[in-house]
Amino acid sequence: MLLREVQLRGSMTAAARELSYSHSAISQQLAQLEHETGVVLLERVGRGVQLTAAGEELVRNTHAIMAAVERAESDLATSHRHPRGILRVAAFATISRTVLPTALVELARTHPGIEIRLRLAAPESAAVLLTSRQVDAVLTDAYPGIAQFSSGGVHVTTLGTDPVRGYLPDSSLDGDIEKVRNVRWTMEPSSAASTQWAVRVCRERGFEPLIAHESTDLLFHVRMVERGLAGAFLPDLAVREFSSGLVPSEWLPTDQHRSIHLLVREGSDGHPATVALRVAVMNALREFGL
Repeated sequence: MLLREVQLRGSMTAAARELSYSHSAISQQLAQLEHETGVVLLERVGRGVQLTAAGEELVRNTHAIMAAVERAESDLATSHRHPRGILRVAAFATISRTVLPTALVELARTHPGIEIRLRLAAPESAAVLLTSRQVDAVLTDAYPGIAQFSSGGVHVTTLGTDPVRGYLPDSSLDGDIEKVRNVRWTMEPSSAASTQWAVRVCRERGFEPLIAHESTDLLFHVRMVERGLAGAFLPDLAVREFSSGLVPSEWLPTDQHRSIHLLVREGSDGHPATVALRVAVMNALREFGL
């Protein structure tokens, strides 16, 4: 577990903070682990550390063991006539405000023994919450061509897709690349997959976007476009949620989608509570036409 946390966090200090240990305690335990295995497991890179090949192999073996434990727990839960228990779920904001309430109503009706405990989490951090066992399932999104999470120890199910379209602050700019070059854009932070994807789309259209505003609040993005203050790339779910009458640009790509994924730890994808959540969310997505 310690080695996995260091791998996820990139430093012993961050791993210690997450596990509520002191840095010296983490360092001592990892040194003891290296002594017992007889191999070097960590190497320093800049201000952080990374696993050596031997460390990576040890973590892979840990993944296999933990997946076996998850499968055993799932098999045990399947033996109960009615699924029950607590399922901790992390989800991104848009789906939490739109699709999840519908899914949770269905779950309460069809599986009253399952208690969902929901927390909002940015897609960039949600997978870490899962692999560190802070949550049991994650609803996240992914953009075309943007790597977002490692598959190590994680089972990924694609539940649906949500179209993402480009919006200009003034419809008269559509197709005029010289004027579009001067458009100010509002996007999420640069680390967000949505922003990395949007920047790539702009460059493929032949211009570098001038990112003047940064916010994780998509309602802010919508309002900035509506007032003619900025351009934005917006998923259909967000535009519909805010009942906006915005019309997407016909010059920017109109055939792009973000995928909506359910992430669980390897071995737990057959757990009755996980299955019930997956079915409820997929049914809710269909109600939204996704």
